[in-house]
Amino acid sequence: MSRPQDEFAEEGKEVFRNLTEVKKSQIVMPCHANHRQELSVGQLLKWMDSTACLSAERHAGCPCVTASVDDIHFEHTIGVGQVVNIKAKVNRAFNTSMEVGIVVNCEDLFSDSHWRVCQAFATFVTQRTTGGKLRPLVPRTQAEQVEHSLAAERRRMRLVHADIMKDLLTNRVQEAEKAVPAERTQVESVELVLPPHANHQVNTFGGQIMAWMENVATIAASRLCNAHPTLRSIDMFHFRGPSQVGDRLVLKAIVNNAFKNSMEVGVCAEAYQGEEPLRHINSAFMIFEVCDRDGKPCTLPKIQPEPLEGRRRYQEAIARKKIRLDRKYIISCKQTEVPLSVPWDLSNQVYLSYNNVSALKMLATRNNWVLNSEKNKVSLYTLEQKQVLSFKIEFEADVPAERAFMVLSDLGKRVEWDPNYERCELIRRVDDDDFLYRVVTPSICRGGVSCSSSANQGGMVQDFILLASRRPPCDSGDPYVIALRSVTLPTHPPTEGYNRGEVIYSKHFWGADGF
Repeated sequence: MSRPQDEFAEEGKEVFRNLTEVKKSQIVMPCHANHRQELSVGQLLKWMDSTACLSAERHAGCPCVTASVDDIHFEHTIGVGQVVNIKAKVNRAFNTSMEVGIVVNCEDLFSDSHWRVCQAFATFVTQRTTGGKLRPLVPRTQAEQVEHSLAAERRRMRLVHADIMKDLLTNRVQEAEKAVPAERTQVESVELVLPPHANHQVNTFGGQIMAWMENVATIAASRLCNAHPTLRSIDMFHFRGPSQVGDRLVLKAIVNNAFKNSMEVGVCAEAYQGEEPLRHINSAFMIFEVCDRDGKPCTLPKIQPEPLEGRRRYQEAIARKKIRLDRKYIISCKQTEVPLSVPWDLSNQVYLSYNNVSALKMLATRNNWVLNSEKNKVSLYTLEQKQVLSFKIEFEADVPAERAFMVLSDLGKRVEWDPNYERCELIRRVDDDDFLYRVVTPSICRGGVSCSSSANQGGMVQDFILLASRRPPCDSGDPYVIALRSVTLPTHPPTEGYNRGEVIYSKHFWGADGF
């Protein structure tokens, strides 16, 4: 495999290094490995957390603690003797928290090959004794500008995750013959937090807690399949409270649900000292597979959930699986692999909006647009990549940016000034910044001229079902964004007399200082 591109380097001749960037390289020793001579995921999580924490503290100038870690998908395993290279940098600073991007690559010293293992986004909060906001982080390179802008959109996704879960839950549990009782997979273990497990502020390392959680989750998964499972992904770690030296951490794990080739293990960490009540520290959901000798996933036995709470966890696991599939389909796919129209529902709305906005931001910040023509102070640029041709039209107008944002984001009034819009109806107001519209436009005749309804064949005009996502600036220096893309709705199928059109991206993007 080839050497991966450095995510933190400028694409031009000059190389810029982010001041918050922290690197860690570690040879995997037998003491770091599991029974398959592969790096323990728990050990990797500890290294990732400590590296990211150092990056956060470099920007904040004070101690920081882990607040959460977004979903992690492990693409490859790492063997004994190979080198783990970890890079972490602050993507964006909010008031008292920061998003830190983490990239893990593996290096084989003998073959000089490199490959990506995983990527993660962690949120850290400061432990300042005095108040005050964090100083803003100014992105310098194209890659940093993209991540800085997308950090706000990822934060938006974290905040609505719980609401998505509520919408997906149902009350029906399918009974399965020869199912394994879930209580058979239950694991409970206690760990005493000692000084080596804590940082200089005597707070337990977040990575250490994650490693202990991974350990009990692996045991629970093994009890279901009577084999050695492989951890494939982790749903978000969310730290709900602090832990310190002297705490007793109670770690509990159980298999929530088993699908055909994978299982979800729920794990939580609680802490106490002396006779005080248990404090909830962390929860996470880990996805395991069991592979045969050829590395192919095996079919797993069904799980019989416990009454009450067990049935709730069983149903929530199904909902989380749907969320993971939606997220993988919409976000993880390359832009050229995503179909023009994607089915819309409330459960995937946040991911469609993220993909809608992020695609524009990544496209707009590219520095290899080619100027094709310029007339009356209007410039037309093109960008061709991977058999996709993109257009960018750029001009300046003496209009306040905020006013332009309000006018352009209201598609319902666009028919008053845009001849390409014959009719526009609001289907649904999803939230304050996302809307579903049906737009009717004239068909295009030969020569690129618009045809009226009576002039074209059979009176056929085009209509579109569009998701409109608008984003005002989150901070000074952020752009205004209006992003449109086609979606499909079961309530609005193609109708007779209209030619259903599709558009993958159509957007407006401009700076806050003017339009």
